[in-house]
Amino acid sequence: MSEAIELYPWERRLGATALDDGIVEFRVWALGAENVRVRVAGEEHALTPVGEGVHEAQVPTQGGEDYVYVLGDDGDGLPDPASRHQPAGLRGPSRVVDPEVFTWSDESFAAHPLEQLVIYELHVGTFTGEGTFDAAIDYLPGLAQLGITAIEVMPIAEFPGRHGWGYDGVYLSAAQSSYGGPLAFQRFVDAAHTSGLSVILDVVYNHVGASGNQALAAFGPYFTKKYSTFWGEAINYDDEHCDPVREWVLQSAEGWVRDFHVDGLRLDAIHAVYDTGAMPIMAQLAERVHCARAGALLIAEAGLNDPQVIRPRELGGFGHDAQWADDFHHALRVLLTGDTGGYYAEFGAVADLAKAFRRPFVHDGGYSTFRKRRFGAPAGDRPPPQFVVFDQNHDQVGNRAFGDRLPAAARPLAAFCTLLSPFTPMLFMGEEYGEPAPFQFFSDHIDEEIATATREGRRREFAAFAEFAGEEVPDPQDPATFERSKLTRERDEALAELYATLLRVRRELPDDEVATSHDDDAGWLAVDRGPYRLACNFADEAQAVAVGAGRREVVLATGETQVRDGSVLLAPRSGALVR
Repeated sequence: MSEAIELYPWERRLGATALDDGIVEFRVWALGAENVRVRVAGEEHALTPVGEGVHEAQVPTQGGEDYVYVLGDDGDGLPDPASRHQPAGLRGPSRVVDPEVFTWSDESFAAHPLEQLVIYELHVGTFTGEGTFDAAIDYLPGLAQLGITAIEVMPIAEFPGRHGWGYDGVYLSAAQSSYGGPLAFQRFVDAAHTSGLSVILDVVYNHVGASGNQALAAFGPYFTKKYSTFWGEAINYDDEHCDPVREWVLQSAEGWVRDFHVDGLRLDAIHAVYDTGAMPIMAQLAERVHCARAGALLIAEAGLNDPQVIRPRELGGFGHDAQWADDFHHALRVLLTGDTGGYYAEFGAVADLAKAFRRPFVHDGGYSTFRKRRFGAPAGDRPPPQFVVFDQNHDQVGNRAFGDRLPAAARPLAAFCTLLSPFTPMLFMGEEYGEPAPFQFFSDHIDEEIATATREGRRREFAAFAEFAGEEVPDPQDPATFERSKLTRERDEALAELYATLLRVRRELPDDEVATSHDDDAGWLAVDRGPYRLACNFADEAQAVAVGAGRREVVLATGETQVRDGSVLLAPRSGALVR
């Protein structure tokens, strides 16, 4: 750290840090508290105030001991805001974690660069019957063999209860206890590296779960009333006393890549991170993560179609490596399924997907009829691998009323377009073999008021949709909703073979800029990638798509195909790669 950073006590490492010779250093930001103690191994030890609300002490104890902070006259004690393990859940004590206890075997592993990524989004709790880090390890070699190069793990920061999506985590640096905790997560990452897979961790820095607001607020102004998010109080990034809060987040990000050897972070909904300061927290985050681990990547979910996120700092950007591109999904899904509800209403023309194949911001500054305003900005200066595209993900499946995946008839052409695009593709767990189980919205809230609000909110959300009339939207709090979402691993062998072929062929395609042609009335799209042409038929009847006189070999096809007279005849809802 620079000299300037070391001037401020809250910029030294927060939390419990195991030192040599059986000593643990405890450091906590507790603004306004005059008497702060740490209770560990049955004894209380006073912490010394060192300025700016920070209290610290070196205590003779060791990794594996449970502890709480006691503020003033409150004798109950609270978990550490910078906790790295909550073995008994949100309301239990924190545990001292010594990351050096684990012996890594990944010295020879080199994280995949962005250009080589094929991402696989995975929810630990439903990926296996056991729902743990250790149980997931058995399936990693198979994913690598298929052609996956990176696992993206949905959030694991300690959240309420034993199962949930993870986007209501509270302790940002603590690996979920019901998944196995921090040591098990280290084993998972090490095993992934052994299989040749990079690991990207989904993190949430726009809010925390409502079950933890009071516990964090007892230490200081972690939240601000200046803004609010759809999911709860906004984290204090630019109000009074925000600097220690910013550091709390920055140290969390650093810790995942440093102590757990994570190869990148996926940042959830950064458009809900409110920060008007001259040094944006999102830019600082990129700098800290890149410094903490060579080759570490930052991938943002940024719902504003703003290329500033992925422009380098010298061009005024945040310096993130990539960002999700929802418009590609929307353009593709509407063509394949005819869904036109909500924001899908703006899509449906083949021209939308043709534009998305060049750069996936369909909305790049034009007027959005759904939003009733101009939306997005051009991103032609950004290389294609900086955009992550998908035909399914946890949002686009799980935020449907019943968590239903793409219809079976749409899956082959969806995979064809996504995996052969010039962008960084992402698969949602199970789609590579046609998983039949839904991925529904489930939770295990420990506060009845929050549980009731979640249940009723979900029902209200879909009550106005005619397509769900008379059907009971699954109760997120019902354990059966969670159980229904576990992978069955029932395979569609033909689809599984198609995915394997697509992933193999993808590696042969050139990195050149693509060119497109299309016919909205006929429903076909052609995408040129060097000597290859992707021919796609979105119509309900067979269509002939021109491929040029020099292209005669069908490299792969998702349906019946015939090449004749400089064109390829495609079956309905199918695609072919021709050269």
